[in-house]
Amino acid sequence: MSQKISCDICVIGGGAGGLSVAAGASQMGADVVLVEKSEMGGDCLNTGCVPSKALLAAGHAAFHAAHTDQFGITAGKVSINGKKVFEHVRGVIETIAPNDSVERFEGLGVNVVKAHGRFTGPKTLVAGDQEITAKYFVVSTRSSAFVPPIDGLRAISPLTNENIFDLTEIPKHLIIIGGGPIGCEMAQAFRHLGARVTVLELFSIMPKDDPELADVIRQHLLKDGIDLFEGCKVDRVQGSKNAPEVVIEDSSGTGHIIKGSHLLVAAGRRVNVQDLGLEAAKVDFSPRGIEIDRRLRSVSNKRVFAIGDVAGGFQFTHVAGYHAGIVIRNTLFKLPAKANLDTVPWVTYTEPELSNVGLSEALAREKYGADVRVLNFSFDENDRATAEHNTDGKIKAIVTQKGKILGCSIVGPRAGDLIAPWVLAMEQNLKIGALASTISPYPTLGEVSKRAAGSFYTPKLFSDKARKIVKFLMKFS
Repeated sequence: MSQKISCDICVIGGGAGGLSVAAGASQMGADVVLVEKSEMGGDCLNTGCVPSKALLAAGHAAFHAAHTDQFGITAGKVSINGKKVFEHVRGVIETIAPNDSVERFEGLGVNVVKAHGRFTGPKTLVAGDQEITAKYFVVSTRSSAFVPPIDGLRAISPLTNENIFDLTEIPKHLIIIGGGPIGCEMAQAFRHLGARVTVLELFSIMPKDDPELADVIRQHLLKDGIDLFEGCKVDRVQGSKNAPEVVIEDSSGTGHIIKGSHLLVAAGRRVNVQDLGLEAAKVDFSPRGIEIDRRLRSVSNKRVFAIGDVAGGFQFTHVAGYHAGIVIRNTLFKLPAKANLDTVPWVTYTEPELSNVGLSEALAREKYGADVRVLNFSFDENDRATAEHNTDGKIKAIVTQKGKILGCSIVGPRAGDLIAPWVLAMEQNLKIGALASTISPYPTLGEVSKRAAGSFYTPKLFSDKARKIVKFLMKFS
């Protein structure tokens, strides 16, 4: 016999968004049940953001230790212990895990059910031996690595983000299918840790980013010694898990057989909407996710919300957290809050980093035409970057002729941190003058934003007309 539970909110999925809803709603007085069949913390903590950044940190440390000559420092030969590298990665996960643990959430008053949840009706869900009835349901079941239907690929059980951090040694030769953000991050991390790396990309690497800025990443990957095959077609995979062979046709039509020790698939993600009983809940969905309105409610069952990856669109942890706030305002406070993703930033954590918010130059010109101005400033003109021998990169801000900020992209050191003021400016509808007039401490990398913003006024300030006005006014001094 099933044990029946009634609650205010039932959250399905203990990833970043689901945990935020559960913690926030419970602390505000709602009766919350959280259903999670696997690890608390979801992809971000266990197989995504946290372990990947920990691995990148190890790779960057190895790279910098081997490149101290430019500062007049001679270091010894860098020795990399793969076992300890992955112990470091798992140690970071273990340090953060208590924040997402069952014990913590039960301490917050959340009823945590560790089982697979499946809808049996519009207002009921069964998880293990529990039958849960709720006023609202929040689906936050994340996404999984997509393994493309390449002949022979599944047969060798390739690595994905879901198991690559279980390694205990650095691969001798890692082949990566996919040159998006995850593929490029992992390529650089493992290359810096001593692996030979080959990246296979059907189109061009970082295809959703500004091509000019993505090329900075490309040149760094090539300089690192990574083999890039862009515009290539993967015909089939053969060999074995520990000795994979990938048969490709490069951009010129020439065939190659790439032999490696490990094969990683980083070809995108697929949302987890299967086996949830969404049909029984009368929730419309597709392979892209649950069909929702701007309040994140299912269009066909307004008592069911979808957040994070299953809501479609951006697949980022910070978006899931933002979605959580929208759901809480709608469910607990009955406010018709709507999601606005126009100012969502995203970052690729290679070295240098590449960050974005808003429209790219191409999209802005498509939408606004001749009203678009592009403001540029290079890191090689920044004194802090020069002092640290880290000058490769630039900032590109997209504005209208009247100074409305449409978007910004930055490639360079700490670009993920430097994008923050542009996000704030866009969220608050500030014009470019707000950034241009900000006092930035010297010497900091943050000056690149001020200098780029200030360049909006350069044509007028240093024009012949301005000179004539100044000369006229000086006559009265």
